[in-house]
Amino acid sequence: MHKLTKADQQILGVLQVDASISTAALAERVHMSQSPCWRRISRLQETGVIRRQVALLDRERLGMDVVVFATVNLTQTGRKNLLAFEADIVRHPEVLECYTMTGIWDYVLKIVTRDIRHYEDFVRNTLTASEMIRELHSHMAVTEIKNTTALPLETQLE
Repeated sequence: MHKLTKADQQILGVLQVDASISTAALAERVHMSQSPCWRRISRLQETGVIRRQVALLDRERLGMDVVVFATVNLTQTGRKNLLAFEADIVRHPEVLECYTMTGIWDYVLKIVTRDIRHYEDFVRNTLTASEMIRELHSHMAVTEIKNTTALPLETQLE
């Protein structure tokens, strides 16, 4: 775990909202001169706190209307099967997130597709075509209440 200073937290807070901001504008916003601000950003990148900078796309404007949270149980949960499933699942662009779980499910997947037919095709011809999956349950998202990529940095300093 990387311990953040208050200045690091302020810089990251701004970058989480707009990573395209210039170093000069960022430095001004966090009340710091440009060189020290740039050095802090570089250090945060070198230590892996800032993994990469990306453009966040609007899935609805791109015609991707279906969001599904699918819970998955494997036929067998030995190390070999878990690794094989994980290696397979990362190859599918429809799967945005995949987590191992405690409790009754082995995995939960966040899947985005353009429509329900595309999701059905993905499940029938890709996911459940795998011998590794014993059980899959689909939970369709109806209304998006909150969707953020911003981490709660305030909790880092407590």
